[in-house]
Amino acid sequence: MPNRLRLAAALAVACTATPAFATDSVLHCGSLFDARSGRIHAERSVLVADGRVEAVRDGFVEAPGADTVDLRGHTCMPGWIDLHVHLGSESSPQSYSEGFRLDPEDYAFRAVGYAEKTLQAGFTSVRDLGGEVTLALRDAVNQGLVRGPRIWAAGKSIATTGGHADPTNGINAQLAHLIGPPGPTEGVVNGTDDARQAVRQRYKDGSDVIKITATGGVLSYASSGDAPQFTVDEVRAVVDTASDYGYRVAAHAHGKEGMRRAIEGGVTSIEHGTYMDDEIIALMKEHGTWYVPTLYAGRFVADKAKVDGYFPEVVRPKAARIGALLQQTFRHAWESGVKIGFGTDQGVGPHGDNAREFLYMTEAGMPAAAAFQAATVRAAEVLGSDEVGVLEPGRFADVVAVPGDPLADVEAVLRVDFVMKGGDVVRQPGDRAARTTTETASR
Repeated sequence: MPNRLRLAAALAVACTATPAFATDSVLHCGSLFDARSGRIHAERSVLVADGRVEAVRDGFVEAPGADTVDLRGHTCMPGWIDLHVHLGSESSPQSYSEGFRLDPEDYAFRAVGYAEKTLQAGFTSVRDLGGEVTLALRDAVNQGLVRGPRIWAAGKSIATTGGHADPTNGINAQLAHLIGPPGPTEGVVNGTDDARQAVRQRYKDGSDVIKITATGGVLSYASSGDAPQFTVDEVRAVVDTASDYGYRVAAHAHGKEGMRRAIEGGVTSIEHGTYMDDEIIALMKEHGTWYVPTLYAGRFVADKAKVDGYFPEVVRPKAARIGALLQQTFRHAWESGVKIGFGTDQGVGPHGDNAREFLYMTEAGMPAAAAFQAATVRAAEVLGSDEVGVLEPGRFADVVAVPGDPLADVEAVLRVDFVMKGGDVVRQPGDRAARTTTETASR
């Protein structure tokens, strides 16, 4: 082949080959939290290309043409993951009446603001465990229409008749008659066939994860907060059908018997777990079941139960009793070696205040490093994701940075200065902090 033809062929190959991604940005981190080891390393550079971590290197390296972010006074961490939120709502004294007055569009516009607050607070991924509007919110975030964390959305929670997620609880008899009894399409099941249909409906709706309410709940308009509400066979039907679609199952559960049935039925995680005891702890360890404690929600409802008119009277005693127990349950679970993932139940409390959960976890005896692991590498295990939770090559470039050393001063988590999600900077030092809950509540 003549030389000129060889040259032409080489140029053609070069033009059609996929180019390597150039480094887009470099983060110069004064310290970096290694989520796998739970240790902090001094002076690291995180190189980002095409939305993912390209490399993590010792010292402060330069990359020609890349944007450099100076975080030398900060500790960089993998973006935090909250395994239990409800981005479609936020509790208030008006919450129980708003369901009769507001339309889905009203909740959707509110959810956009809640998602933004959550992301600004350093939570780049969340698992939303109940709320139909969040399916559309997830899609809007993925399409770049609004800003928010990555969302694993359950859609409508699955309950039994009169259970914690029965949407007709508290409705008067005449209106209930007009609406008709809810069924699997609405997430209410009675028996194994219903349970399978409800999971298939969630698949049809586009859910990412399945949520069941294995016991009564604190905020539902019903007298019991801990009675079991699924049989073991019903739980197994949910879990087995969910596995057909690659879904994991989270179980809201306060009472011991409901937890036992959920664990034996094969759920991935127990949420809240208020009345967990040694027998349940042993069962969780045997089955490898995760615990997501939601300490923030417990503190919040116990506090608001003291306020006249904040909750309906049927809810108030549950909030006072169950909410006050969560922290001591968490301490016992941690000391007993239960696997723990980070979750707040935000939507019960105000969105954007999620990081306060770290304070409550450490107050109960968990070391700060373990709390941060619960919100990063451990939470990723609960999700079943190998793309979030650690700062390693190939993972999403999700980064949160706080001033100083959060292992020595855990309250640093309340002073987030920098947030990156998928290589995009959404908050950086000098940005005006998002309005506080107090400020927004007054408007």
